[in-house]
Amino acid sequence: MIEVYDAREQGEIVKKWLQQNGSAIVMGLVIAFGGLFGFKQWQNWQISNRQQASSEFEVMGQLLSANQLDAAMANFQNLQDDHPKSPYTSMAALLMARARLEVNQPDLAIGLYEFVVDNGYPKALTVVARERLARVLLDQGRAEEALTVLDATTDISGFEARFAEVRGDIYFELGRNDEAGKAYLEALDKLEAGVGDRNKLVMKLESMGVEIPGDGSES
Repeated sequence: MIEVYDAREQGEIVKKWLQQNGSAIVMGLVIAFGGLFGFKQWQNWQISNRQQASSEFEVMGQLLSANQLDAAMANFQNLQDDHPKSPYTSMAALLMARARLEVNQPDLAIGLYEFVVDNGYPKALTVVARERLARVLLDQGRAEEALTVLDATTDISGFEARFAEVRGDIYFELGRNDEAGKAYLEALDKLEAGVGDRNKLVMKLESMGVEIPGDGSES
C-alpha cells in the first residue's frame, strides 16, 4: 500500500530525519570537502617536490659538464636526502657513478650503483644500475660478486641481451668457457636489430671457436 503524505506531514518527517541524522551529514560534508582540499594540497606538494628534484638534477648535470665534481656532489646529496625515491635521484646517481669512474674512483661508483639497485625508481633504472654494477665489479677483479649481482634478479625485461653478455664476460673471466659461449649466444639471440654491438659479440664467439648459427655477419 502506497502511503501519501501532505506537505505538512512531509515537512515534519524531513525535520525529524534531519534532527536524527544532521550531525552525520555535516560530518560527511566536512570529510568530503576536507578530503578534496587535502588531495589538492597533496597534489600541489607533489608538483613542488618534483620541481625541486628536477632543479637539483639540472644543476648537477651542468656542474658535471663543467667538471665540477665536488660541487655536483652537493646537489646529488640534496637529492639523496630530500628525494630518495625520485626518478631524478636515480638518474643523478647513475650520472654521478659514471663521473666517478671517469676520475678513477670505482669504489664510489659501486656505492652509487648499489644505491640505485636498492632504492631506484622506476624499476628500469634499477636494472640498468645492476648491469653497470656487475660490469664495474668485474673490471675490479670481483667476478664472483658480479655474478651474484646478476643472479639476484630475473626481472630484466628489455635488458636480456645486456645481462647475457655481461654474464658471458664473467664466465670467461672465471675460466668457464663453455658457459661463456652459451651466454654470448644467448646475448646474440636476444639482441634487437640496431641495438647493441653485434659485431663485438660475434668477435667474442669467434675468438672462442664457438660456432654461430646462421650468418653472424648480418645486422
